[in-house]
Amino acid sequence: MYSDFFNSLKKQLQKELPGLTAQLKMAPSIRPISDSEISRINAAVLILLYIKEEKINLAFIKRSEYDGPHSGQISLPGGKYKESDKTFIHTAIRESEEEIGINSDDIEILGQLTPLQIPISKYYVQPVIGRYKIEPIFTPDKLEVDYVIEINLDDLSNIENCKTEQFNFKHLQFEAPVYKCNNHIIWGATAMILSEFLEVIKQIKQE
Repeated sequence: MYSDFFNSLKKQLQKELPGLTAQLKMAPSIRPISDSEISRINAAVLILLYIKEEKINLAFIKRSEYDGPHSGQISLPGGKYKESDKTFIHTAIRESEEEIGINSDDIEILGQLTPLQIPISKYYVQPVIGRYKIEPIFTPDKLEVDYVIEINLDDLSNIENCKTEQFNFKHLQFEAPVYKCNNHIIWGATAMILSEFLEVIKQIKQE
C-alpha cells in the first residue's frame, strides 16, 4: 500500500515542480521579495516520511530559544551546508542525524523540492524528501532542539488545518497563513516548503 505511494512520489518529484507559485501561497504578508545570491547561506532541510500507527507521518522540530530569527519556531530538521558535504542531500541527512538522532542507513532519498530563499536570515534552503524505512526512535539534540513533533500527512493535508494567524515579530504586526495541527503552528519558510510538498501530493492523487 505505502510502497505504491512512495514510488509515485519519487516519480512525481522527477517531473516539473510546482515551484515558487505553490510556496507563495503560504508566505507571510510582510515577506520581502529577494533572490539575491549576495551573502546567502546555503542550507538544506529534510522532509522525513515514515509509517507510524498505519499512517504516513512527518517529523518536525521545535527549535530551542536563541538570539536569532528562527528562535523557538517549528521547522524541519536541517541546517547549514558545509564544505565537507558532497551535496545538499548530504547536508540534510547529516544535520538530521545530529538534530533528531536518526540513522542515515535507514533513509531512502525520494527527491528534492524547489530551493527557497529566506530573506530575513539569508538562508538559501534546499528541501530534500526522504523515506525512513523503519519507525524512527528520535533522540533530539537538546542544544538545538526542544522536542520532536510528529504530524501525520492526513492532518497536514486537511484544508481545515490551514488557517491565518496574527503575529508580532520584532515590533511588527502582520498576518500569515499557517498549518495548525495538534495545537502546533507551522508558518513562514517551513509552511512555504510544505505548501509545495502538498501540491506534489495533490498531483499524485490527480493522476
